[in-house]
Amino acid sequence: MTMSEAISQRQRLREETAPLRARILDELAQLPWDGLRYGHAVPGLSLYRVVEPAGPFSAVYEPSLSLIIQGSKRVHVGSQTLVYDESCFFLTALGLPATGQICEASLDEPYVAASLRLDLEKLRRIIADHDLHPTDTPERDLVGVAVGAATPLLFDAFLRLISLANAPGDIPFLANHIHNEILYRLLTGEQGARLRRFALAGTNSNRVARAVAWLKENYTRPLRVEELAEIANMGVSTLHHHFRAMTAMSPLQFQKHLRLHHAGELMLSQSLDAATAALRVGYESPTQFSREYRRAFGHPPLRDIKAILNSNDAAKGDSIG
Repeated sequence: MTMSEAISQRQRLREETAPLRARILDELAQLPWDGLRYGHAVPGLSLYRVVEPAGPFSAVYEPSLSLIIQGSKRVHVGSQTLVYDESCFFLTALGLPATGQICEASLDEPYVAASLRLDLEKLRRIIADHDLHPTDTPERDLVGVAVGAATPLLFDAFLRLISLANAPGDIPFLANHIHNEILYRLLTGEQGARLRRFALAGTNSNRVARAVAWLKENYTRPLRVEELAEIANMGVSTLHHHFRAMTAMSPLQFQKHLRLHHAGELMLSQSLDAATAALRVGYESPTQFSREYRRAFGHPPLRDIKAILNSNDAAKGDSIG
């Protein structure tokens, strides 16, 4: 697809989904917001509204699907930069550290987004029930994050899911059905091969996912790639190749981003100084931590944390859709 064709497709999708997005905004306007988030009663569903530019902010994305109802967002994952708006969904098939930024938002036109956590067990059941086996798509092309076309069918399902806030008694029955519908749309859509690869055991994508899960639980420990390869049941060179292909980072870079993210959380939530936070997350040298933090976020830790504490709640958010 050429650049002009992609732009035309995005514009067409925005026009086709405009009525549905307007109805979602009407639904959201009736909810009792507490700051930038709304804690929806539907399990795994998060709603966000930001009224001024925010970021760059660090986040660790869990497997999830995000739809922007209004606005746009830039996400940096390793060496990749993804930009998405109302015409796209953002999909992450495995948990990844990332940096996000909302460039435009105002009281009159806030950034509004919805995020739904992916249930991998549900994905596997749908794959089995509907015989949705992986295609022959080369796994080297299956990076763990992607953007795809946000169709009217997806927005319609999200509208019905969000509307359950006004009918909480229907949530136990209807939410599960709508959630399954959304997963089915994803599995049979343009990013379906990616999801099927990551959900099914035995594929290289799934083995990398195991390595990712171990790193997230053990990011403070010294990294031995040989041990990580054994956990993933892969050779060292094979692990390096597929890990970088699917996360846009090496295992060491992945660990570094996790450490930086969690150090920032410690400085915010526990008022730790940079040196103490660095040691808590596994750095042996506070100087190295400060250098890598500045490289990742553009400012030294102390200045960055002070700026966040003095800003609105948006800058303290997690992935914010």
